[in-house]
Amino acid sequence: MTASSPLLDWQDGQPVSTRFGDVYFSRDSGLDETRHVFLAHNRLAERWAALPADGRFVLGETGFGTGLNVLCAWQLWRRCAPAGARLHVISTEKYPIPPEQLARALALWPELAEFSQALLAQYAALGPGWHRFSFDEGAVTLTLLVGDALDTLPQLDAASSAVDAWFLDGFAPARNPELWSPALFAQLARLSAPGASYATFTSAGVVKRGLAEAGFSVRRVAGFGSKRHMLCGELAAPPAPAWRAPWFAWPRHTGQRRALVLGGGIAGAAAAAALARRGWAVTLLEQKAALADGASGNAQGVLHTKLSPHLTPLTRLLLSGYAYSLRQLPRQLRAGEDWDACGIVQQSFDADEAQRHAGLAALGLPEALLRPVDAAQASALAGVALPHGGLWFAQGGWVHPPAWVRQLAATPGVTVCCGADIVALEHDGEQWQARAADGRQWQAPVVVVANAHQAGQFSQLAHLPIKPIRGQVSHAPATEASLALRAVVCGESYISPARHGRHCFGATFRFQAEQLAVTVEEHQENLDKLAALSPDGWRRLGGEALSAQALDGRSGWRATTPDYLPLVGPVADAAAFADAYPAPERCGPRQPGPDAPWLPGLYVSLAHGSRGLVTAPLAGELLAAMLNHEPAPLPQPLLDALHPNRFLWRAQKRRHAPERA
Repeated sequence: MTASSPLLDWQDGQPVSTRFGDVYFSRDSGLDETRHVFLAHNRLAERWAALPADGRFVLGETGFGTGLNVLCAWQLWRRCAPAGARLHVISTEKYPIPPEQLARALALWPELAEFSQALLAQYAALGPGWHRFSFDEGAVTLTLLVGDALDTLPQLDAASSAVDAWFLDGFAPARNPELWSPALFAQLARLSAPGASYATFTSAGVVKRGLAEAGFSVRRVAGFGSKRHMLCGELAAPPAPAWRAPWFAWPRHTGQRRALVLGGGIAGAAAAAALARRGWAVTLLEQKAALADGASGNAQGVLHTKLSPHLTPLTRLLLSGYAYSLRQLPRQLRAGEDWDACGIVQQSFDADEAQRHAGLAALGLPEALLRPVDAAQASALAGVALPHGGLWFAQGGWVHPPAWVRQLAATPGVTVCCGADIVALEHDGEQWQARAADGRQWQAPVVVVANAHQAGQFSQLAHLPIKPIRGQVSHAPATEASLALRAVVCGESYISPARHGRHCFGATFRFQAEQLAVTVEEHQENLDKLAALSPDGWRRLGGEALSAQALDGRSGWRATTPDYLPLVGPVADAAAFADAYPAPERCGPRQPGPDAPWLPGLYVSLAHGSRGLVTAPLAGELLAAMLNHEPAPLPQPLLDALHPNRFLWRAQKRRHAPERA
């Protein structure tokens, strides 16, 4: 799964795909064509005007292209939909247009300038995977699936993504037949809400037959401009729901929109903010006297994306989370003060790392996302001499995590309570009660536990295999020479450009540590690693004269799992799980199995390890989306890979696995 250029050409000022030999929109007027074909024949104005104040509507689109259809729909939504309603757009695109070309195409429509600029402000070079955009304070959400539609659409969770109206807008069937195939029409039917509508500019026979066979009614009506006819209709015969593993489902929340979030780091603050943006009343409970006093308290954190060329679940999560975080930061923090997109050099410091980097470079990812560099190029980008080449991540950089946490926690609807040392969670049959060591109590129907390894103190979560790993970062005053460092440099350790006159570098990993006290020994380890990472950078910072005893720094716990993936989702009763699924390998379409024994309203966002700045914000968006029955920002296989029940399921499978002879 790779993303590559759509091979654009420009004819008479309009974009044309040389790959497919077709235009992106009507030469007569793309704007009027969109309004005639997609908006009018899906009856969107009247349907949106009839929505309740808290209603939602899901649009699906095959072929994002220039984004013209989405922008027109967004403009109409703002005119017609009631305040408080939410529009969700799910669009597919195999060959995303580069940002500069997209800006040129959208400049053709001055009427849409406000919407175009909002899209372009978040739009960057898009790698493969799922990309989440949010507009109008969350009233409009776009989930852009980059990849082949026949790969991405089957990964949509049908329960949360039920589409109310489809825009079928791929290139002409004769030029791009894969996007008009029976397999695709079957996916449209699978993902459609009852009575879902569709509209398309084409009236080709293969499209009529394919839609009808998939269960859609087909009407041929007057087309736009030089096209005599087009098609529209509704889903007349929805297919039977496909089987879904019940232990990886998400229970449907229908109660009051009130929640407690335990943990005032990036994971908790992101979950609280995402819920509050959707109108929830959220109480954020932090054990310590201030927010971001744990692992999220470092002066500088790196937007680090150590990827695998095999596109593992972790790599797919990192690609989506990295892009999501980069979209949020310019809108939420002060550039140069609280974050800096200074770029990251990942050095190929040994043979294994060089092989991994070569594999990543061969994937064909956009160069703006990553590109290989030799030692001389890496040194020029970093501003200091580096011993190795590697990969250059132009969009990456550093973040001041406490500022991000505070900004998220300041979202209207979030109430912050620090010094709340929660020692017990109990459910009274309707709500969760969170009791603090000092006797204070809070209650809500939903609890999100996001307090890293400390989650294990609660009996409901004791089965989750969360391991704390101690880490220490070091701080050193910047020198006139060290200020030349202008990019983050990573290898077996890292160093960031100076912030407020000091550099952050490290960090150590202590798997068996029990204490958090900062040690001189680990400062020395960080200095030794820095000398290997960049001998020139180490000398600029002071070299041999830089004493470990003179450094300051901080330590914290990273929480991880055995498979290094976070835990994000609902929680089941561990004791009842084995009884519910005595033989999970036998469950399937013929033996669906019972619903999982959920602990009602209990969710987690845990074990983000050293990648929390990349994974935790997207995890918060995922939790809020699923609690509000919205399309998920990640594909279903990744939802399963992150699900807290995965370890219960694996243990149960091992328990019943046949013994080898």
